[in-house]
Amino acid sequence: MPVLHVRTNGGAREIPFLAGACVRAILIANGLGVRSDCGGVGSCGHCRVQILSGEMPPPNSVEIRRLRPEQLNHGLRLACELFPTSDLTLWVPALAESVRWQLLAEDDLVAIEIPSDNEAGDGLGAAVDLGTTHIRVSVWDLGTQVRLGARMCLNPQLAFGSDVMTRLVAARGSSDAAAQISRLASQAIGGAIEQIVESAGRGSARLCQATIVGNTAMLALLSKQGCELLLKPEYWTREVDFQPATVADLKEDLRVGSSGAVSLIPSVAGFVGSDLLAGLLATELTKQAKPAMLIDFGTNSEMALWDGGTLWTTSAAGGPAFEGTGITCGMSAEEGAIFRVEDVGGYLQCDVIGYGAAKGVCGSGLVDVIACLLRRGALSRGGRFSHEISLAGFSICDNDGGVLLSPRDVDAFQRAKGAVGAGTADLLEKAGLEVRDIRRLCVCGAFGQHLNVPNAQAVGLVPQVPVEAVELWANSAIAGCELMLLSGARRSECGKLRAMAKNINLACEASFEKRFIDNLSLQPFEARRLEDKQCLMRS
Repeated sequence: MPVLHVRTNGGAREIPFLAGACVRAILIANGLGVRSDCGGVGSCGHCRVQILSGEMPPPNSVEIRRLRPEQLNHGLRLACELFPTSDLTLWVPALAESVRWQLLAEDDLVAIEIPSDNEAGDGLGAAVDLGTTHIRVSVWDLGTQVRLGARMCLNPQLAFGSDVMTRLVAARGSSDAAAQISRLASQAIGGAIEQIVESAGRGSARLCQATIVGNTAMLALLSKQGCELLLKPEYWTREVDFQPATVADLKEDLRVGSSGAVSLIPSVAGFVGSDLLAGLLATELTKQAKPAMLIDFGTNSEMALWDGGTLWTTSAAGGPAFEGTGITCGMSAEEGAIFRVEDVGGYLQCDVIGYGAAKGVCGSGLVDVIACLLRRGALSRGGRFSHEISLAGFSICDNDGGVLLSPRDVDAFQRAKGAVGAGTADLLEKAGLEVRDIRRLCVCGAFGQHLNVPNAQAVGLVPQVPVEAVELWANSAIAGCELMLLSGARRSECGKLRAMAKNINLACEASFEKRFIDNLSLQPFEARRLEDKQCLMRS
């Protein structure tokens, strides 16, 4: 039997395999999932490995399209396109399942008002925001109602694809894959809980409560219930029951005691999850009479519009561009990520998280770069680079590796914002409102901390409301989840929000495609709506 010799930053492995098996499948089966936004169909080009020795056929057409000639010359290949029949030695530069928890300091979190009703009892409890790209976890002493600590990391399920549909398809195709996808998340969450508890000096104490919010697909994948339904369009406007048949395995992974409870907070319907409900709780969006809107930017972007009497909700496939993981130069908002860019005298000045060398650009930095290039005329409203810029793309900053914004990256951003813009326009129409009617706009999710609002408005990412009406809410979903963990009254309030929500399935809207195309353009959202009205009047 041939052997795959795998070298990573964590050491070396020797893995026997059946001749002709796919390298990506071999790695995943042995706990070495490489980054793969597309789920292994060759469309993302991210599952890169380097062949150090061994015989392999020349690159196929997929690899030629996704990798540059110089990369191929250095032995870089795509793991999903490699099917070795003899011994092979590989270097794997990045493992998708590597869980590196980042400390969330108090300044990173929403300062919640501790509920007056203490029904949580004594012991320890955890609040979890299970996102498509990121997982956030906090642990509380329920008796004293003090937060012991919080962590954030990339969701290790990225090994099975960057978007929810790719993971759902993988789970449907194999019960083993479904189990592995579930355990990747549950064990990662358990690792964070263990870190926090030990750091707080509580030894190996077990939790008495874990409350989990997330988009519907993530909760279904965690519980292994309801995944099949989410692949059927008729369920995109219905509630999906993802409550697990048994929570024994979840309790064990999440460090919950035998007498403790694990609560997966029900979603609104379809792909509008309980993370949106948690965000509504944290922002108290419906506590006012005037129209207000919440946009939770992420791989699965969710929107809520409160018109003063009705709560309108929807979701759109924003794609991983907002999280910085779906673009070639992208990364999440962690050390080494460019998070802010300014045009200073024709030179792009980049601010990097951690103040070290730039390794890539996160979502807020991507918005800034595109806005700067648009203003200087280096990028058209249609997303095309000027002739002065290389066909390969624009170099954001000069360093050893180069952080290159490619035409494909701009296109990914346009498609992501186009979907969210179409959803925003649809909710406004359903409510009979104009952008000028919005008195409060809460921006949550990936952009809830570093977003430059004028730049976001210039490229049409957020509506043209007064800048002072825009509120940046980093980690709003975990804040709302904490409120539900600590208070029965807030859990009941979440149920009332769910009951009052009127959910819109954009896939069933005849106008969605036109609105999506309209919102691809890199221009202010409100101006585009006015232009559309003028065209209708002229016709």
